[in-house]
This record gives sequence, C-alpha cells and structure tokens, in this order.
Amino acid sequence: MEIRQVLLRFKHQILFALALAFTIIFICYLAPRFVDILKYFWPLLVSTALFLFASVVFDRISPVTDDSGEKPGEGLLDFVSGEPPVGEMETTEGAAEVEESLKAE
Repeated sequence: MEIRQVLLRFKHQILFALALAFTIIFICYLAPRFVDILKYFWPLLVSTALFLFASVVFDRISPVTDDSGEKPGEGLLDFVSGEPPVGEMETTEGAAEVEESLKAE
C-alpha cells in the first residue's frame, strides 16, 4: 500500500518520463541512419575539411609580420575619430586653401 501512495504522488513525473522515452524511441526509429547521412553529405564534409587544412597550411607558410607599418583597423579608427593621418596634415591644409579659393571665385 505504501508503494502505491508513492507512485500516485509522482504520477505526473512518471507519465512525463514515459512520454519522453516513447518520443525519443519513435524519433530514433523514423530517423535515417547515420551512415545514410554521411553518404549524402560526404562531399560537403570533405570540401570543408580540405578548406580548413589549406587555411592552416597557408597560415603556417606566410605568417603576418607585426612590423608592417600600420596595424589592421588603425586607418578605420583614424577615419571614425576624424583625425587626419600623420603624413597628410599638409594635404588637409592645402585642400582647405583650394576650397577657399574655389568659394571666392
């Protein structure tokens, strides 16, 4: 009698667990086999593996050097902040003079 009371107390959890188990079994029964999925997608898997292998090889062959003058994104940050690049200060002043002369005409 005591076991029956415990089972009745947990009847919702037991029903949920049984429903979940039957659902998983049913999905596994209807799902295609893993080998069939591999047969269908093998060209995609092979090409992806070759691309990743080539990327790693090219990264090892030609590493990026840090002494290459400008760091990546530095020009974009200068553009966004509105600061002209260091070597182009004279060009900016010259451009302002040209604009003033065009307005005067």
